[in-house]
Order: sequence, then structure tokens, then C-alpha cells
Amino acid sequence: MAIRQSKGLFATGDCPTFVSKPVGKMKNIAILVPETAVVEAVADPRYMFTAVNEFVKSEGRPPIFNVQLVGLRREVKVADGLFTIHTDALLKDANKPDLVIVPAISGNIQNAIKLNQEMLPWIVDQYNNGSEVASLCLGAFILASTGLLDEKNCSTHWLFANEFRSMFPNINLTDGKIITEQNGIYTSGGANSYWNLLLHLVEKYTSRDFAILASKFFVLDIDRKSQSPFNIFKGQKLHEDEEIVKAQEYIEANYTEKISVDEICDKLGIGRRTFERRFKKATNNSVVEYMQRVKIEAAKKQLETGRKNVSEVMYEVGYSDIKAFRDVFKKITSMSPLDYRNKYNKEAV
Repeated sequence: MAIRQSKGLFATGDCPTFVSKPVGKMKNIAILVPETAVVEAVADPRYMFTAVNEFVKSEGRPPIFNVQLVGLRREVKVADGLFTIHTDALLKDANKPDLVIVPAISGNIQNAIKLNQEMLPWIVDQYNNGSEVASLCLGAFILASTGLLDEKNCSTHWLFANEFRSMFPNINLTDGKIITEQNGIYTSGGANSYWNLLLHLVEKYTSRDFAILASKFFVLDIDRKSQSPFNIFKGQKLHEDEEIVKAQEYIEANYTEKISVDEICDKLGIGRRTFERRFKKATNNSVVEYMQRVKIEAAKKQLETGRKNVSEVMYEVGYSDIKAFRDVFKKITSMSPLDYRNKYNKEAV
């Protein structure tokens, strides 16, 4: 299968028309085609920007975006060779981009970064020469490898959060956010949440009108801000502090009980201040935050599959104050326990 330039997305009269605000000059969009790319993360942004071109053409105006697929080679095999993506230009021949998009990658992350090493200085050069840069999902690992994200906020797929923090400790990973934006650098959360970043970019480069039209055409929730409801908490144990691992395992095994920080310190024979400092460094959570996340993860599973009501689940995971439980649950998942149960439990429908 190959991704090629289409003649047009709509037959005459198919595209809805409306009077929109004027848009600026044409923008050059360079969608990178890295080795081990996720094919959808290349095709979808191209589809989004070419669709907006069709919206504009339906108003009798010239297209807004000039979209190029740019790579190290003319043909890039992805998905274990099942698909071939034909690039429009090699890096050295690409149009000067206004926006560079770094799609998601798949497979072994370290290997993917190594295979795409030649792209890194090109991305940096474009940014230093005025281009904006956006990563989609695990494309954040490629973008982070350029150094452009150092000391900045970043989002990526929640499942790879621990690996990302281990590889890039100088970057502030924001677990729950779908979009981050800082100094012309954008990142998106996991998997299909990159559609929200694409809508954000459409709005930035065109208008709110076109972003709304695109959201309706692609059937997307335009203002979704968080990927927290989709997160599954897995405590960061990819560190070398064995005593902290023991503490994590103790918390996870006894989440239904009222465990105190002092109790854990006594078991390990470590002073509280030292323990809390080491725990935060190793897990990126305070001890209390870790306890809360373990309890809420257990509550989520019960709300997804069981027939217990919210109060029963609250007691099962060690809470006795309904307001405290609701507040912590919403802080972690961005949803109330009841809304979460109604969304994910078929029995609740």
C-alpha cells in the first residue's frame, strides 16, 4: 500500500460552504516519514490539512496548505514492510517549512531513534530558522532526542511515560495533557489524541471556523483537553533503588489499608525526609500521590467491570470520605467516579 497525493476529497457540491474569516498566506507543512513510522500518523495529518484545503477551495479561494511528505529515502517501508510510503521530497530538497510534523514511531524506541538519527539535525535547523515543530504521540521521543524539548513541557502516550522520563529527565512530561505548546513546539498525547493537536494547528493557521468544520467532518471533540481518563497507572519501577521498589510493592499489596508514610519508613529503617526525597526521585510521585494513584487505579477497575456503586467501591479501596474520594478521583482521571462508571461499565448503561 502506498500513500499518494489525491486529486481531491470532495465531489462538486459535497463540501459544506460558509462565509469564513480571511486566512493568511500559504503554509508549507513538512510531514516527516521516519523509519518505523506509524502509517496512520503520517496519513492522518496529511488528510487533515488537505481536507481543509478542500474547504477553502469550496469558497472559491486558493488552498492554504502545501503539504509534503519528507523523508530520508524516496520509499519508506513501515508496519514490518506491509506498507510503503512514497515521500514527496528528501530532507535536502524539501520546501522551507512553516511547520514540521514528527509522526508517531513504533517498535523498539531506542532502535527507532537510532534509525532516524539523520533527521535530528534537520529538525533543529528548521526550528532555528523559524519553523514550528509538532510531534504526534510517540513522535515525542524523536523530538526529544533533538534537545529542543529540554526544560519544556511535553506530552506523549501515557503507556510510555516511565520510559520517556527515564530517557529524558530534563523534560517536564505532563501525563494528562493532550496538547502542549511552548515557543513554537507542540506535542500531543497518546494514539488518536493527536487529532486534537491537528485541530489546534488548523485553528492557529486558519480560523476557528475551519477548525470547527474540520472537527465536524472528522467527527472529533474539538475541545478535549485531557487523556487522563484513558491512563492506566503503572508505578515507575525502572530505577535502581531497591528499597523504594519494596515500598512501592508494599503500597500496591496493601492499598485497601490505611498506610502511613511513617509506617513504611519504619519497615525500611529509613528516615522520613530521606525516604520521601528518594521516593520522589525514583517514581516521580510523592508517597501520598503514589498511594492515591494505586487506590484510584483499583477503583477504576472495579467501576469498569463490577456491579458495585461508587460508595461501595470507595470503601473497597480504603476511602471512608466520599468527598475526598471524589476529589482525588477527579484530579487523577479528570472525571467523577459516577461519570467514569457510566462511561466504561456496560452494566451501568
